[in-house]
Amino acid sequence: MKFARILIAVVILAYAGWLAWPLLSPIIGGATPDMGAMRAEADALTGGDLFGFIPGWALWAGAIVLYLIAALMLGSGNTKASVAYFLGFIADAVLRLAMDSGGPDASARSAGPTAMAADSGLPVDPVWLVLGGLFLLGVLVVILARRQRKRRVAGQLAF
Repeated sequence: MKFARILIAVVILAYAGWLAWPLLSPIIGGATPDMGAMRAEADALTGGDLFGFIPGWALWAGAIVLYLIAALMLGSGNTKASVAYFLGFIADAVLRLAMDSGGPDASARSAGPTAMAADSGLPVDPVWLVLGGLFLLGVLVVILARRQRKRRVAGQLAF
């Protein structure tokens, strides 16, 4: 069980790193951390508010931080890792669905699968496939984060 916990924690860390890649890529590419901060600030200023009051960068940063917290908690065996994971999942899902439906061709998207789904030959929009995969990963986090209880033999005192 410990190996599976560590493996799922590494998968969650990899996904959080993939989400944070737009912020990390200038720093890894050799630019100064100021360049990464300026790029994140430019992305935050160009993106509008989701639902009129939530900035998109807040959900993006919140999802990354919550996924990192969930991975660290799961790796250490904390039973509350599933709570942090699903809070990050909710932030990620809201962000993905708002970005997916907020484009200029939102009416065309509601009619059927997107052009990306049609190009890839998938019958379903890839956003829903990603969210389904993340949900199944969350189910694994719930299963692995449960507390393992030791079984007592008859006549053994519980300490």
